[in-house]
Amino acid sequence: MMAGGSAIVVVSVGARTPLGFSAAASAAAVRAGISGIQNHPYMIDRFGEPMKVTRDVGIDAALNGPDRAAAIATAPALEALTPLRSIGHSVPVAMIVSTGEPRPGQNDDFAARMYTQLRAKLSQDVALAGGGSNAGGHAGGILAIHHAYRMLKDDRAKFCLAGGVDTHLEPETLEWLDQHEQLHSDENTYGFCPGEGAGFCLMTKLQTARDFGIKPLLEVVCTAVASEENRIKTQTVCLGDGLTTAFRLLFDDAPNDPVDRIICDMNGERYRANEYGFAVLRNPGRFKDAADFETPADCWGDVGAASGPLFVSLVTEAEARGYSKGPLSLIWASSENGTRAAVLLGGPRSTR
Repeated sequence: MMAGGSAIVVVSVGARTPLGFSAAASAAAVRAGISGIQNHPYMIDRFGEPMKVTRDVGIDAALNGPDRAAAIATAPALEALTPLRSIGHSVPVAMIVSTGEPRPGQNDDFAARMYTQLRAKLSQDVALAGGGSNAGGHAGGILAIHHAYRMLKDDRAKFCLAGGVDTHLEPETLEWLDQHEQLHSDENTYGFCPGEGAGFCLMTKLQTARDFGIKPLLEVVCTAVASEENRIKTQTVCLGDGLTTAFRLLFDDAPNDPVDRIICDMNGERYRANEYGFAVLRNPGRFKDAADFETPADCWGDVGAASGPLFVSLVTEAEARGYSKGPLSLIWASSENGTRAAVLLGGPRSTR
């Protein structure tokens, strides 16, 4: 881990989930094992049972599409921007946001439309300059962190707001998931519970944080992105090649210390668990306990592209409140499009 001012650090986070409307509330609920999973009020699965989902009850139920995603994303984005909002419009921020992949109920221009709305809302509080959106799927939020990390390393931005927002609750999306046997139910224990949420991380160089008098919360030690060719919904068998590569690339740039904490987007689907098992076997000695991984989807449901930044908020809360398992945390996620992304996070003591 870097001790100098060139280290990339997280200086603020924001979160909104079915369990809480802030990073602190969401993290406390996950730590307590509280589940927000409930029956959908009217959607019925192919077995004739109510679909099991998690919902943001603070958002108007009539809102849908990019409007709903932008509404979910606004408060956590502003939460993450808190250190800069008091400074005014003189500090430009590059914003990179990911959404779920194109799918029934979410067309190809969804990410761009959501980004335009969110940018308009945030521009009242901060100066946004550069960045963009992508429909990256489950790994999308970590992909946003990866791109922000590269921008800061290359001095293409002074501050980056990296985030993800997703909502699986469009009826067309839920019906599509049900057709592909991906919904969790008493009859299908290897499915998942669709949810919605948003998470954001404000990132900068350590020296910049010092210059502005902002306390770093975590160090982004390194990031990695890879691709899996044997994807879900195909006739192939996934042996974890993509996730294995992502881990190897990550550990090539990492200290030799073993990872203390693992948080991932496993949601009950077999292929995510299988690929993780293969990836761990091919990266021996890098984990204190590879079986001791955390799956917040058990609590807040599958939040898709929001997963990565929300995982970061769980780590920041653990560090801030003194219940961290150790200085090194690994977060990872897998998209249906084959993207595999991982980030290694270090505790704030490494940035002093």
